[in-house]
Amino acid sequence: MNRRGIPGNRGADHFGFTVPDLREAVEFFEDIIGAEVVYEIGPFESEDNWMKEHLDVDPRTVIPKAAMVRCGNGSNFEIFEFRAPDQEKRMPKNSDWGGRHIALYVDDMEKAVEYLKSRGVEILGEPTLMTEGANAGMTWVYFMSPWGMYFELVSYEDGMSYEKETKKRAFTPER
Repeated sequence: MNRRGIPGNRGADHFGFTVPDLREAVEFFEDIIGAEVVYEIGPFESEDNWMKEHLDVDPRTVIPKAAMVRCGNGSNFEIFEFRAPDQEKRMPKNSDWGGRHIALYVDDMEKAVEYLKSRGVEILGEPTLMTEGANAGMTWVYFMSPWGMYFELVSYEDGMSYEKETKKRAFTPER
């Protein structure tokens, strides 16, 4: 097999993102999402240019704490709380450069949405069933974290239409 790219690449280990309050984010991931904190690290700060050289942030940036969180059978999330003199304190919209969301696969969309609503989580619209295109068969809906980050629930119990046309498969947590 002729593979391109980084030699030995086996896939995503984690996705990192920054939140305004690490405690709030950890509580949300544990209590609402059902994830588990694997470990926490920090604080980190440097008197020299280490932060700029290694992370491309202001040299006086401080990371009070970060947490590695495991979410079911998917990837890990490395959640940071940063303090920096030049810090932008606005969450990007999906349409902004750097916009992002985390999609979670669920077995039962209706039960998952009802659960989130019962916990006071803001749901954006109603679940949408895709009926055309490569992802026909997927149902999805967005929801918001308390700090304004986008999340999505997805479900495709019977698979998606692209699977009928190719042997290639996107990663899916065990169903």
